[in-house]
Amino acid sequence: MKLIGEGLSCSSKKEVLGELVHVKTIEDVIQLFDCAQGKICLVDDAGITTLGPILSDLTGTICTTGGAGSHLAIISREFGLPCIMGTKLHVENTSILIGKQVQIKYDGDNNGLIYLL
Repeated sequence: MKLIGEGLSCSSKKEVLGELVHVKTIEDVIQLFDCAQGKICLVDDAGITTLGPILSDLTGTICTTGGAGSHLAIISREFGLPCIMGTKLHVENTSILIGKQVQIKYDGDNNGLIYLL
């Protein structure tokens, strides 16, 4: 396992594994309607509302902006999903991570860690 990112853990303290998908548009969400199970969703907008239809199927959420009071953090808590906000990824090109298996871990100090498997 290789540490590829870290941020503020804002929801469930569960450790989860899943395939990383990057959601940028509503079309990305529509493509996930029938296959969101087992996915960990990476987004860049902490106020994203388009994930609503697939949120209950996701395994976790990761956002490059925002904090504990952001919309995504709040709804992730409501769904009991592990959520990492304000994430700093340790790779220059995130596209190489898409489709890969990643793990979200909680380190016990409100830090969320993301590992590439």
